[in-house]
Amino acid sequence: MKTATREPYRAALLIVALVCGAPEASPAFHEGGVANCDGCHVMHGTEDGFPLLSGATSEWSLREASPSDVCLVCHADSFGAVLGSNPLAPPPELGGGNFVFLLEDNLNDSVDGQLNPIPGDAAGHNIVAPAHNLTADSRYTEAPGGTFLTSEMGCTACHDPHGNGNFRMLYGEQIVFGGLYAFAAPPPDAEGIDLHSGGAESEGNHTAYRAGMSDWCGNCHGRYHDQSFSGFEHKSDESLETEHISQYNSYNGDADPAGGLPSSAYLPEVPFEDEAVTIDSRSGPSNTSSVMCLSCHRAHASSAPSSLRWDPNVSLLEQDGTVSGSYPIPDPYDSPAQGTLCTKCHQGGPPSLDPFDAGDSFLDALFGR
Repeated sequence: MKTATREPYRAALLIVALVCGAPEASPAFHEGGVANCDGCHVMHGTEDGFPLLSGATSEWSLREASPSDVCLVCHADSFGAVLGSNPLAPPPELGGGNFVFLLEDNLNDSVDGQLNPIPGDAAGHNIVAPAHNLTADSRYTEAPGGTFLTSEMGCTACHDPHGNGNFRMLYGEQIVFGGLYAFAAPPPDAEGIDLHSGGAESEGNHTAYRAGMSDWCGNCHGRYHDQSFSGFEHKSDESLETEHISQYNSYNGDADPAGGLPSSAYLPEVPFEDEAVTIDSRSGPSNTSSVMCLSCHRAHASSAPSSLRWDPNVSLLEQDGTVSGSYPIPDPYDSPAQGTLCTKCHQGGPPSLDPFDAGDSFLDALFGR
């Protein structure tokens, strides 16, 4: 009896193993075309004796409680490892960031951070995955700057689960969510670290952003990043200015501010967009390079407010995590006197510690102010 009782569960585990555990088969699961249907969907209730993985939803006949929960069966701990089990010990960075930081109780490392906590909701994109304790953003009903409903936010809000050949399977110019929302901008031209054997992000192993990233983000967040948004300083449709190119290429940390070389200046913590960038290129920017949303933000989440790549509430990187008790974002220069990474582009740091207009409600909301 015990053997017979366990057989359906063994079969279900075999399905997960075939879908998630065999690297040689995984690229075809999504990227080469439509995946194996029964890897994510159940056809007839319990699928002829095969149990659901944890708790199904009748809508779409999924094997898990939500679309994101289905994705996380494979991608939480492997194949990108986008959801670690401990926000103080996240998986190795692969570029997009990690959703585990959404579980933080406080991200604020300013001097009054304990009195004025910034909740984990501010860490990034709040995907709805109830089986993994991830819920919709409690602060907003719509994406800042746009109209996409935060209650619909999930892995499949950005990624096509059936595969489409685009960078990270991002949607293109199309109607999504069964006609509920329209994406106007095409997918970005980019290349990412291999999710199966690509290793962690580093100076010579990083996402290559070539064109269109900010426009794609604007599908949900509006056009605040272009020249028509006069209150925003980092316009992604403009080439980097000469002074910023020179600063990026010469800067090698606060301990060696002018010791860098253009041929090895690339810093994955401060990426830029350029058609010549490759995943292993180490060169700094040129007059064809531009800033983009992901120059300062992670696509998923980070241990800093607004999924920023470093915490704007500290003056030295070693102070990150001290007040809040959150994960201390690593210092790429490993120097106790290293300031924020704004200095990679701005000599002497940004023009102001508060470069945004005080009356700009969108940016106030976006940066948790």
